Amino acid sequence: MSGVAPGSGSGDSAQRGAAITIAGLTKTFWRGGEATEALAAIDLEVPAGAFVCLLGPSGCGKSTLLHIIAGFLKADRGEVLVDGRRVTGPGAERCMLFQSPTLFPWLTTRDNVLFGPRAQGKPRAAAEREADQLLELVGLGAFRRHYPHQLSGGMRHRAALARALINRPRILLMDEPFAALDAITRASMQEFLLELWERQRTTIIFVTHDVEEASLLGDRVCVMSPRPGRILSATEVRLPRPRGEATRDAPDFVVLRRQMRAELARACQ
Repeated sequence: MSGVAPGSGSGDSAQRGAAITIAGLTKTFWRGGEATEALAAIDLEVPAGAFVCLLGPSGCGKSTLLHIIAGFLKADRGEVLVDGRRVTGPGAERCMLFQSPTLFPWLTTRDNVLFGPRAQGKPRAAAEREADQLLELVGLGAFRRHYPHQLSGGMRHRAALARALINRPRILLMDEPFAALDAITRASMQEFLLELWERQRTTIIFVTHDVEEASLLGDRVCVMSPRPGRILSATEVRLPRPRGEATRDAPDFVVLRRQMRAELARACQ
């Protein structure tokens, strides 16, 4: 689940999050002389500390957009700014989290979390204290000596998230991180992420094709068109926070979910 850039910022800046500006972003892939236009003129403003969901059908360019924000891919035209500075490659303030948690199977949970700080040569005692605090935060304090194969799917996702957070990113880019989980574990992880975000206020861009997930998590839900990806609509989610299981049954949530489903259906026409 985790692809973490090296480095870290201050704890205060991590909790503030960072503002993201995307302007005129276009990306085309070439293979065998044939062009596939993935993104077309994407414009998006994400305030610092916001939780924005990108909702769209498979193949609409959502993941490509995240990879460009992360600095793993270069756009053909347009730019991405983080707090006014142009993104030219991966950076410590941005962390990408994937669908499958990529923990090292030969390391314990604690050593997986410590991998980044050790690679950066951070002081051992301080890094270990922070790792232990994060493992407690994500509910894995009692599993710090377990190996990945000894953890449940949800636990592995939590461990990967702790491994990302120890680098104190100001931005989390999440590419369908819960898509492979069963329904009960997925709901649990959604609520866990919401609780964590309430504490940290890290800026999050969360990719999903699940209408209910986007409606539950986001401050704003941006619906993308089929390829080439464009942002067709951006809906502000005014449901009160904190949100949890009870939110799913609230009348306003049912209305929003129906609206988002209609928006997605229109996008796919």
